[in-house]
Amino acid sequence: MRVYAGMDPRLSLPDAVAHAQRVEGLGYDGLHVAETVHDSMAVALLVAEHTERIVVRTSVTLAFARSPILLAYAAWDIAKLSRGRFELGLGTQVRQNIEDRYAVPFGDDPVGRLGDYVGAVRAAFASFASGAAPAYESPHYRVTRMQPYFNPGPDAATQPPPIYLGGVQRKACALAGAVADGFVSHPTNSNPRYLRETCLPALEEGARDAGRSLTEVGFEIVIGTSVITGATPDAVLLERERQRRLLAFLYSTPAYAPTLELYGWAEIGPRLRELIRHDRWDDLAAVLPDEVLDTLVPTGTFDELPTVLRDRFTGLGQGIVVSPPPDDGDDDAFRSVVASLRGD
Repeated sequence: MRVYAGMDPRLSLPDAVAHAQRVEGLGYDGLHVAETVHDSMAVALLVAEHTERIVVRTSVTLAFARSPILLAYAAWDIAKLSRGRFELGLGTQVRQNIEDRYAVPFGDDPVGRLGDYVGAVRAAFASFASGAAPAYESPHYRVTRMQPYFNPGPDAATQPPPIYLGGVQRKACALAGAVADGFVSHPTNSNPRYLRETCLPALEEGARDAGRSLTEVGFEIVIGTSVITGATPDAVLLERERQRRLLAFLYSTPAYAPTLELYGWAEIGPRLRELIRHDRWDDLAAVLPDEVLDTLVPTGTFDELPTVLRDRFTGLGQGIVVSPPPDDGDDDAFRSVVASLRGD
């Protein structure tokens, strides 16, 4: 299994570089670059410049906040600079964030729009490779103009970056199966039962409707699970409470509710949103009981973790996200976790 590291999205840019180099030294296959307080493409460019081996994948860049052609320019540049180590992860985010945080329209057909967005980006990649103007028209995007002055091609040597999609709802998973090169599951919805009952069937359905086979196209499913781990049982307990706070915030978002609903915990989301309406952020964690963490989040010390993850996820994906511990003093011990998961 390929193993990818996450990254604290609040790291400063110099610290992001140091983290990426640490990840490379730990033997990871790649690094996921999130988009929260920094521009994910800028961070991806920076860490690609300062690493030599690992895949750098955005997980995920927000599509609707950007022109697909401007994004294609940036992705092409990072792919060229990194000599093919960049992969473009895309997602929609939720309506309120797109409209009220990014000040751009969300639209009434986000899944269809994202599919057309992928088509527009790929049309730009094809134009850069050939030097010819694109001819892409769809319900949401039209890309038909690329004068030679504005075209970085012809460039047959640069490989277009693979496009991964992230998502939770069944339609989003089906879209990934139809148009993407891979899929990254969300931390709130990476439970094995959800993957088996909703995500994987939807990916296969989308691929089948598009007339392709996921196996034949080399489609990669990356399990973006949360993980509770530490060098000692006491460290695991501390990390458990940190994860409880983070997941409580995430599960306040209605779009992330499917796994809660699957297990009969639908009331948790409204309770969390009620606290947020009253600005009671410090009280969110108390709403998420131990039963939820025990069921949804794989837990174990470094020694236990590889077996825990293999038992839960074998056969459900080709990659997994397991971030290194915050303290780099644990790196010698954690390097063996990465190696074990990779099968080294």
